[in-house]
Amino acid sequence: MDRPRQLPWQQETVIRHSQRLMQSFYYWTGRALLDASGSPEEIAQALFDAPFVLVSHGTQPDPIFNYGNRMALQLWELSWEEFTKMPSRKTAEEVVQKERNRLLAETTTKGFSHFSGIRVTSSGKRFEIQDGLLWNVISEEKHLFGQAAVYSKCTFVQ
Repeated sequence: MDRPRQLPWQQETVIRHSQRLMQSFYYWTGRALLDASGSPEEIAQALFDAPFVLVSHGTQPDPIFNYGNRMALQLWELSWEEFTKMPSRKTAEEVVQKERNRLLAETTTKGFSHFSGIRVTSSGKRFEIQDGLLWNVISEEKHLFGQAAVYSKCTFVQ
């Protein structure tokens, strides 16, 4: 008998990662990422269905996305499986890679950074992020687990 296919937020690794995202955001900013309560599963679902874009990548030399909520997947026009195999650098055009790298390094040092900038979807559509926040995702033991970004304002550009 086939097991029913799980939605991303129902996977145990994603539930744990959702907790890390919430805890890390609070650690660096003193604010809640999302006003949600309930079980870890309920919080994971709330983050996945949140009314903002939320993404994160790991600590590899060429970091790979390890999370994208529903709004992120729709924005980049990718499935969960496609998104979580993609290097995060592929969301920025070559001409802005230097600035993106500077922002990632600054965040590694400071813990979090505000940002704006142009990114590109998987089909090549360009959009501008306004008022984004990038932060370090840390484990309960304060080990770097990656970086995450959140924003609710973006506009498609030519």
